[in-house]
Amino acid sequence: MGYEKNVFINCPFDNEYLPLLRPLLFTILYHGFEPRIATENSDSGLPRIEKIKKLISESKFSIHDLSRIQSSKRNEFYRLNMPFELGIDFGCRLYSGIEHSEKRFLILEKESFRYMKAFSDINGLDIKSHKNEPLEVVRAARNWFGETVKFTSSKSATVIWYDFIDFFAKLYDDKIIEGFIEDDINFMPIPELIENMKIWFNN
Repeated sequence: MGYEKNVFINCPFDNEYLPLLRPLLFTILYHGFEPRIATENSDSGLPRIEKIKKLISESKFSIHDLSRIQSSKRNEFYRLNMPFELGIDFGCRLYSGIEHSEKRFLILEKESFRYMKAFSDINGLDIKSHKNEPLEVVRAARNWFGETVKFTSSKSATVIWYDFIDFFAKLYDDKIIEGFIEDDINFMPIPELIENMKIWFNN
């Protein structure tokens, strides 16, 4: 689709985040945009930072989820990849010429204002809270598209959420018939999941 429709997604890549990531991808596609995410390319010969730089430079829009910057267990380190990539994106907008000066960001967090304890430099920005709830991720993304792209006819977050549930139920049924087991579906590679979403939208 190109720069004007690309949405770079900066989020945790773990199984616990999948219930949030799937509806986020769906909501992006729902509005006619193209999700761009580091896991779309599994070339082990390309350093991840190079993938990130390329995706950021090719995307006018970005969604950065900072909800995992706090460690959750004793002796666990902070998750710093997400704020690091947000910083790269800010740098791209500020220092990469006129084209990138129009980049737009959605920053997500689990709780309002929690980020200020560790990341006070972005104090004053509009951070949206999703409370680790999939429907709230849909609502945050849907409302951001409305505010940023000025959609006037987008369906409600609830309608989009129920459409996502319908999509995933159909995907599950279809794949079981094809011989997939539950784990095959639950841990489907992200590019394959996105392609199945596009097929659903086109039917």
